[in-house]
Amino acid sequence: MAKKKQFIVIGIGNFGYYLATKLYEKGHEVIAIDKDSQKIQEIKDKVSHAIVADTSDPKVLQSIEISQADAVIVCIGSDLSASILTTLNLREIGIKRILAKAKSEPHGRILYRVGAHEVFFPEKDFAYSLAEKLHNPNMLEYLPVIGGYSIVEFIPPKEFIGKSLKELDLINKYGVQVVAVKEMVPDKLHLIPTGKFVIKDSDVLILLGPDEALEKLREASQ
Repeated sequence: MAKKKQFIVIGIGNFGYYLATKLYEKGHEVIAIDKDSQKIQEIKDKVSHAIVADTSDPKVLQSIEISQADAVIVCIGSDLSASILTTLNLREIGIKRILAKAKSEPHGRILYRVGAHEVFFPEKDFAYSLAEKLHNPNMLEYLPVIGGYSIVEFIPPKEFIGKSLKELDLINKYGVQVVAVKEMVPDKLHLIPTGKFVIKDSDVLILLGPDEALEKLREASQ
């Protein structure tokens, strides 16, 4: 069982609401903060604690016991000044991991400069993931790793079924590494499977490789 952590979610719009409630469902301690009392009222029974507070005010933020949090996620939406000031205030009180939601590239650059350790763009990230799924129908999930490389979930084509990973030899044929296999029947994950593993029609391959190699494999499997 994963270790219980403490997360602070600031800004309970749609994204913050779903993030906070999902983390709480997974067994973590979650504190939700927003200056809108109605939003706090709606989430108070679905997280560990819910606080009405304006986190752009450093004195208010300092009065809340969050210094030991594993991460603070700033999900403030359209109020860019509040987003920036909150991130700055968090950095000044020594939060060890600050993640901040950005509305635009310039906003993201400012968030980094004032103290965010990680900046994310939910709409852009989802759009890229959806585009990849539409482009590569066999690739269920897409996760960029470093420039030019990705991890994908890949539905094996019928010619893969009944063959071992050694027989498929994807690393030499395509330059793609099978890092795991998700068995749907039974529900099981095989990390770094051996060459003896035989692919079934209910399996999903998790592949790591250069984007060009993954694209070549996709084209060959169609």
